[in-house]
Amino acid sequence: MQVLKFGGTSVANATNISLVKQIVSTNTASKKIVVVSALGGVTDLLLRTAAAAAEQDKSYIELLQKIEQRHLETIKELLPIAIQSAVLSRVKSELNVLETLLEGAFLIGEITPKLSDKIVSYGELLSSYIISEYFIAENLKAVYQDSRSLIKTDTVYGKASVDFRETDQRCTAFFNGSQPDIVVMGGFIASSHDGDATTLGRGGSDYSAAIIAAAVNAEALLIWTDVSGMYTANPKVVKQAKAIPHISYEEAMELSHFGAKVLYAPTIQPVLSKGISIVIKNTFDPDAEGTLITKSKNEKGKTVRGISHIGGIALLSLEGPGMVGIPGTSKRFFEVLSQEDISVVLITQASSEHSICVGISALDVDRAVASVNGAFAYEIERQKIKPVIAEKELAVIALVGDNMKQHQGLSGKMFSTLGRNNVNIRVIAQGASERNISAVISEADVKKALNVLHEVFFEENIKQLNLFVMGVGNVGAKFLKQIQQQKAYLRTQLKLNLRVIGISNSRTMAFDEQGIDLENWADVLAKGEKTDSEQFLGNITRLNYRNSIFVDNTASAAVAANYANYLSKSISVVTCNKIACSSEYDAYENLKFLARQYNAPFLFETNVGAGLPIIDTLKHLIASGDVILKIQAVLSGSLNFVFNNFDQNSTFHDIVKQAQEEGFTEPDPKIDLSGIDVMRKILILARESGHRLEIEDIENKSFLPQESLDTDNNTDFFASLIKHEASFQKMYAEAIAADSKLKYVAQFENGKASVGLQHIPKDHDFYNLEGSDNIVLFFTERYPDQPMIIKGAGAGADVTASGIFADIIRIGNF
Repeated sequence: MQVLKFGGTSVANATNISLVKQIVSTNTASKKIVVVSALGGVTDLLLRTAAAAAEQDKSYIELLQKIEQRHLETIKELLPIAIQSAVLSRVKSELNVLETLLEGAFLIGEITPKLSDKIVSYGELLSSYIISEYFIAENLKAVYQDSRSLIKTDTVYGKASVDFRETDQRCTAFFNGSQPDIVVMGGFIASSHDGDATTLGRGGSDYSAAIIAAAVNAEALLIWTDVSGMYTANPKVVKQAKAIPHISYEEAMELSHFGAKVLYAPTIQPVLSKGISIVIKNTFDPDAEGTLITKSKNEKGKTVRGISHIGGIALLSLEGPGMVGIPGTSKRFFEVLSQEDISVVLITQASSEHSICVGISALDVDRAVASVNGAFAYEIERQKIKPVIAEKELAVIALVGDNMKQHQGLSGKMFSTLGRNNVNIRVIAQGASERNISAVISEADVKKALNVLHEVFFEENIKQLNLFVMGVGNVGAKFLKQIQQQKAYLRTQLKLNLRVIGISNSRTMAFDEQGIDLENWADVLAKGEKTDSEQFLGNITRLNYRNSIFVDNTASAAVAANYANYLSKSISVVTCNKIACSSEYDAYENLKFLARQYNAPFLFETNVGAGLPIIDTLKHLIASGDVILKIQAVLSGSLNFVFNNFDQNSTFHDIVKQAQEEGFTEPDPKIDLSGIDVMRKILILARESGHRLEIEDIENKSFLPQESLDTDNNTDFFASLIKHEASFQKMYAEAIAADSKLKYVAQFENGKASVGLQHIPKDHDFYNLEGSDNIVLFFTERYPDQPMIIKGAGAGADVTASGIFADIIRIGNF
């Protein structure tokens, strides 16, 4: 004999009930007990109807009509016309009784727990009767049985306790008799010894099925629901969650208690002592393996079996010097909560006895505070104990596994993972069995916490990075293309999964919580909403994804000014925008501080040398104890391109225009030609070397005429270049006469920095620098005479995008 239980979604409508019939008819057990819930949503609808009636709100009549319509439509869709009449008549008769009960609640303006149970019981009474009649109509040997005649309870209405002795006797007598192959019963409902309807609590249909299974010593209890078993985490929150093939009773109880709603926690208790296996199956995917729950321990080597959580938690903290060494304080505290029928989810107490903290449902917190403060009023008045402190909007997350106690460091791994993602832990609790490690966190951090823990414990070390990209012009477009091209490689070779969640340009922005399709990102962006930098950050904060990275591909001062807001919310920043790191030193240092404080990397390798590893190399030199003596560099790919291509056969204007069109300059080329871009770069290198320097401290030996420097738009700037062509030709002629080349050089030595155009002789490292290449010479205590040289392409969208990409990979490897 097997017991098959079908939940509300499995019997929500005629279509689903037909699937239930198919499952039952193909089950190979010779005898089957089918326990069903109310039609999906009907229990909530009954509760709403009862509440409206008790408030003397006539809308209860409309709600009752909806309940009637649901059941009558189901009958008409399921049953042949020839037998509909008798079934409809009985259902309408039952609904008339229900209407009478609701009228009574309306007239007296209240509803008692006893009356509530009677009203709510109609959900299962009607569904089980309709389904049994459908089975019979489909030629299954089935019979309907009222659960209230078999399961007996006390009179604690709403969550009655079962009288197992009498229930077992009744079940044994009934099922040992001559019964058809299939008995259909309603779950959740029972009756008191006086015959009044009672209920077993929300989720009680599972419990009913387990009670029956234990009473008849069933071979197995099959719970059919809308998911394929118990999962490693809530699949609605953690998309990578996987069904657990085999789990122990104790593990299942822990996961169920901590929010795994696929199974009602008390369900396990009746079958545990008799060793009856439980199988969780999916009504809508019956071939899926599901989860087997037995006495046996899980496979060797398996530690954490699942991660779960309970939301809507509040913490109550009682503390004060008057608690130390005073016996009975904890007893009084818990006694007060018990008297108020408040369940305690989690307990922790300091060894000093100075404080005790419990987790309860947030719905009970106001009542709990008033009761506890009342009970300890004498001690509070004399300041021996402080008034109870309540904290809301919290959740409990828990790691669960039988074998966790056999593996060292799991707690450390859990808490360090949360810490790295800036998930603050308010309270920790762990039992001596070490089957459960629990922590209380902000409810806003639950999604992030579950995902990062699942990533660490279940996902073969594949780390997910969530990117929010601002600026999709030349560099940004190349960056998105590189991500698309390398996505598979990153996943297989580096165990990184990159998702672009948000993109923005100066006009529009777009978000997709599942990740933007990078083959069509331009179309997605075109359909986006108007760009709002505050809303862009607000969306990232609201999503609260783990490993969130803001990528700035702009040259905007306004965007750079917002980095502190990102970092302070634990959102990493990767940027090719030099403005932030070359702003006031205190602002630069504050960004570095925030990155450390909130464990959010702030990387800007592309600020100097595009994709060249200049800053990274400098950091490694400093970290290893080397000291920078001097830096000499050609840091402008734009200016190097210009002076490598400018000669007596070309005009300076045309070469600068070409550099702009080919993407070697900033959108405003004066930034490059004025030297300000190079000043920013040498400033950043000086600061990364450990020196406090401001942009005003750098000497700029500009080669541009003052008229060019004074322009405020590109049209006037290019016009000034044409006007002063003779002076540019003179500079070139003087360099040729000195058998030299023109290079724009940045230098830092003895705490002083300068930039300017220089004549570079043939024997210098800079002389043969071609195209738009950059070169940096690091003279250090370890490299005093022969400098460390870094050389390569220092401008262009492709190499800059690759430098940003490299910074993303660095974060992924942290």
